[in-house]
Amino acid sequence: MGRSSRACSVLGSALLLLLLSLGSAAAQKGSTWKTLSGKAPAIIAKGGFSGLFPDSSGNAYQFVGIASSPDTAISCDVWLTKDAVGICLPNINMDNCTTISDQFPQGKKTYNVNGVSTAGWFSVDFTITDLQNVTLKQSILSRPYYFDGLWPIVPVDAVLSQFKVPAVWLNVPLDSFYSQFKLNMRSYILSLTKQYIVDYISSPEVNFLTSISGRVSKKTKLVFRFLDERSIEPSTNQTYGSMLKNLTFVKTFASGILVPKNYIWPVTPDNYLLSYTSVVDDAHKAGLEVYAAGFANDFAISYNYSYDPLTEYLSFIDNGAFSVDGVLSDFPITPSEAVGCFSNLNDSKIDHAKPLVISHNGASGDYPDCTDQAYQKAVADGADVIDCPVQVTKDGIPICMSSIDLMDVTTVATSQFATPAVTITDLKPVPGVFSFNLTWDDISKNLKPMISNPLSKFQLYRNPRNKNAGSFMRLSDFLAFAKDKDLSGIMITVEVRI
Repeated sequence: MGRSSRACSVLGSALLLLLLSLGSAAAQKGSTWKTLSGKAPAIIAKGGFSGLFPDSSGNAYQFVGIASSPDTAISCDVWLTKDAVGICLPNINMDNCTTISDQFPQGKKTYNVNGVSTAGWFSVDFTITDLQNVTLKQSILSRPYYFDGLWPIVPVDAVLSQFKVPAVWLNVPLDSFYSQFKLNMRSYILSLTKQYIVDYISSPEVNFLTSISGRVSKKTKLVFRFLDERSIEPSTNQTYGSMLKNLTFVKTFASGILVPKNYIWPVTPDNYLLSYTSVVDDAHKAGLEVYAAGFANDFAISYNYSYDPLTEYLSFIDNGAFSVDGVLSDFPITPSEAVGCFSNLNDSKIDHAKPLVISHNGASGDYPDCTDQAYQKAVADGADVIDCPVQVTKDGIPICMSSIDLMDVTTVATSQFATPAVTITDLKPVPGVFSFNLTWDDISKNLKPMISNPLSKFQLYRNPRNKNAGSFMRLSDFLAFAKDKDLSGIMITVEVRI
């Protein structure tokens, strides 16, 4: 990379941070949020910027300050070594996230973890000295492995002392597990809080939180973490689902709850959103803050979000009905943008520059291109301009169609018109059935629209429920539809002339 390229890269990063800083300040001082405090939702980088770098690595923590808003906190899942030193790792099985099996191939053990026999490499079998040559690796195999093996395991006290961040969240996934090794997580956490400011401490175990309640700083927020609704909380022997119905009890030992995001916005097995639940409202009525977990840009999200993680965050923080008090994310830059740049735009007193929004074949991510439903959704979504790429039928009728080859955007391949396909090398190197091969009646009465899937080679498909929804539109239909809509204009494109 040349000097000018490096300068542009540095300038780009600086501009991004400036925009996020200004946006974050506007978010804090602008409109009132529907959080419990009325302040902007907190952003917590889970294990640092763990979507790119190995979770809980030094670089993951450092990169948060480069690529997220300045008020982003970092989190650490705390585990104890054999000599009672706290370390940050995303999983109790060290083989999942470190090179431990390479360093200690005979170190695999089996232990009872909350009633489940679990095999793996465990921190309780190694001293901190044993682990000095063990490095971190990406724990999610679909993510880049380029940064594996570059950074050592980070002790908890290093997270609290070395990284200049506004807040640190310590999550204690297992407390009762350590008693069988004569280790005391409670004592370790309390000793930390005497040396450092710990902003958040969370745990899925009631006994652990009640044991430290009143013994940590009043500035420290204790957060009860809900696991899967059917899982058993070991202290009370109740399911987390049943405990969700007794939030007044949770309030006796915690100031907030941390829940999987599907507690708030359930998703069907085929990946569509259901109506939001009353969890946030119920918790706020009980005086509890709500933090949502499970956000990542590279995980499957509901088709309702059209593969846009920014839209998902906004549905949790700026939906008009409620806002969670914080989110835990593997990619903290995206919630930083959601909070600082895209929330409360309609209510803010700040004069935001509004870009001109032009649809691409209507709302083609939600419905088949250029259909009546695609245009209706584009208008409902707030498009300023809707577009119609014009093709012509055999009987000379102009139609809105994103491709001249009907094979691309209709079900012609399974129809009576599939053959004979023709090859016109000036249009396409392979045979096709073109709009000028069929009349308007042939198309409108015998074919169905077909949703486009430009990323199908990556197994990413658009909205299968709507894959054949909607009706084809003539240019005259399009013009009549747009006539009485609140639009800045329409765009007609003619790409091919025969």
